[in-house]
Amino acid sequence: MSTYLTILGFNSAIPTINSAPTAQFLEMDERHFLIDCGEGTQVQLRKAKAKFSRINHIFISHLHGDHCFGLPGLIASFRLLGRETPLHIYGPKGIKEILETIFRITETYQGFEVIYHELDKNYSEKIYEDNRVEVFTIPLNHRIYCNGYLFREKPKERHLNMEEIAKYPEIETCDYRNLNLGKDFVLSDGYVLKNEILTKAPSPSVSYAFCSDTRYLESVVPIIENVDVLYHEATFLHDLKEMADYTGHTTALEAAQIAQKAKVGKLILGHFSNRYSDLSVFTDEARAVFPNTFLPKQLEAIEIVAKD
Repeated sequence: MSTYLTILGFNSAIPTINSAPTAQFLEMDERHFLIDCGEGTQVQLRKAKAKFSRINHIFISHLHGDHCFGLPGLIASFRLLGRETPLHIYGPKGIKEILETIFRITETYQGFEVIYHELDKNYSEKIYEDNRVEVFTIPLNHRIYCNGYLFREKPKERHLNMEEIAKYPEIETCDYRNLNLGKDFVLSDGYVLKNEILTKAPSPSVSYAFCSDTRYLESVVPIIENVDVLYHEATFLHDLKEMADYTGHTTALEAAQIAQKAKVGKLILGHFSNRYSDLSVFTDEARAVFPNTFLPKQLEAIEIVAKD
């Protein structure tokens, strides 16, 4: 099963004709995650032909409008579309109050359960886990409390080596599951067939790290080390580092330094200031430090593969 990231929006605070505020749609192991929800996100989801009903977990980095103002409208649309499945929302403490206040004042009836997971820790913690995927927070340093998120596949099952299995009639279809899980097989005469003979190595697991608004912060490096794809904000070029520090943002050069130190596979930049009309200047600056740097393409589905 492939993992795809669709960047719905990558602009900074003000939407433009060609770029929406921050929002991403991540499909990992048949899970459908929404990361941030800036203004107009549900329109972008429709343009991307994403399946609304399959989004059961939404991760909000912080409570600035360009990262969460699309959330009330999206939830209202879920209701109008007849949603009944519970919706889990992960975000900073206060997100529940914001949304429930809007729904109360506007007399918006939800029709399904919204489960809030409010975050306030200044260290990385696991906030979601199932049998295939786990999600961790990445504490950031913005003007207000802010987290990035690390999405990681758990180790996958081994592949059956049917050519070898066929040599042993004692191995039945009902035994395949144990072989997938890495167990040896014991023949009737007591001889142990090692699992590595009967199976092949599993497909590599993949990982994705989303670093939203933040100042340059080396403490994220051990959390995101060796991830396959890193999205990192780069609001300014490095000649405006003083402004970046003041406003709680990162430069393209600094984002590349983080990617280099963390030994990531691929870096995608985003959250660009509207002062820049030609975004290629961001990759020009970043590639001097980390060559495998790219600009986002709105609504493009990017396959996340294990780095070499």
